[in-house]
Amino acid sequence: MEIKPIGTFHSEAVYKQEVPRQGVFFEGRPGRIELAPGQNFEMALRDLDGFERIWVLFQFHQNEGWRPTTRPPVAMPGKDRVGIFASRSPYRPNSIGLSCVRLLRVEKLTLYVDEADLLDGSPVFDIKPYIPRADSFPNVRAGWADLQNEDVWNVLESERFLKNAETLLSLNGPDLSSFARVQLSNAPFDSTRKRVEIHGDDGVLAFRTFRIAFSTQQENRAILLNRIFSGYTQEELESAEDKYGDKELHRQFNEASK
Repeated sequence: MEIKPIGTFHSEAVYKQEVPRQGVFFEGRPGRIELAPGQNFEMALRDLDGFERIWVLFQFHQNEGWRPTTRPPVAMPGKDRVGIFASRSPYRPNSIGLSCVRLLRVEKLTLYVDEADLLDGSPVFDIKPYIPRADSFPNVRAGWADLQNEDVWNVLESERFLKNAETLLSLNGPDLSSFARVQLSNAPFDSTRKRVEIHGDDGVLAFRTFRIAFSTQQENRAILLNRIFSGYTQEELESAEDKYGDKELHRQFNEASK
């Protein structure tokens, strides 16, 4: 059987850490699916705009290889890993993903969506309507997922952090606002599953070579994102060595953040 993409997903989420494990937890970061022209897909999209949600079959295009077990983002008591077929991990024998996204509107060959856990550039293989009476089973057992210890926190953003995040985006850097919400909204202090350091009520979350400083408010289970700063020292930025090819971005960010 030959399978070829019918289109491509586009959004601001470039890195895997910028999207949640489930798109339903990622409202407010819209994307779009652009279907290929010349395939009569305009006719195939007829009547789809009456649906609020759609299933999207796509490829985990940044992944190579697979693993028989995986570590879920929220740990289960007494078990660190689960079998890949009992998980939603993207590292699968065939790198195929399935996501139920919110359909905002259809314009010609473009589908505007929200609550998507796809990365920019993901090849899309198929689209199907979500039908609640056929697709929803709210009271069924969910195996090990029913045993997870949920540790949900509200993530807030200071004015300084928002300014830092906007500056970084304007320089074509990563979306650290989305990244921080994804990483810190559930089990934020689990350093075995994320690059986070905690010192009393303060903490630092790492994204590649950038750092996010935050503080915690235990009484109302809130995390306040305070600022973004470079993980490089000034001496490192002045060095010609550039292992990750991003020092110029850090220099521009530092200058713009003064």
